[in-house]
Amino acid sequence: MLWNLVNTKNRLYLWKEDWETYFLTLKINFIMNKAQLIEAIAGESGLTKADAKKALDGFIKVTGDALKKGDRIALVGFGSFSVSERSARTGRNPQTGKEIQIPAKKVVKFKAGSDLTDAVN
Repeated sequence: MLWNLVNTKNRLYLWKEDWETYFLTLKINFIMNKAQLIEAIAGESGLTKADAKKALDGFIKVTGDALKKGDRIALVGFGSFSVSERSARTGRNPQTGKEIQIPAKKVVKFKAGSDLTDAVN
């Protein structure tokens, strides 16, 4: 018996050739990489891919520099980036069970805005 495999936009369908209905449906989550994001930005904005890459690289650099200084970046409707401090704490090595000290560090946080939340839901 032959198996058919069809990959659509975000689902993978697998069924036997003589069956009328689908046998198995697996949902596949795709991750957009930087090159795909650049291509999407270029397509949506009308920029060339080179200009879209420059714009994305500029956004990443400016955002990183601002967060290093402790600034908060707010894009109304999209969301906001900020830096938060995580205090030092005691943890446990999962392999040995021995206690270890985890040092304090700064972490980047993103809080989605209302427009982005509405678009996802």
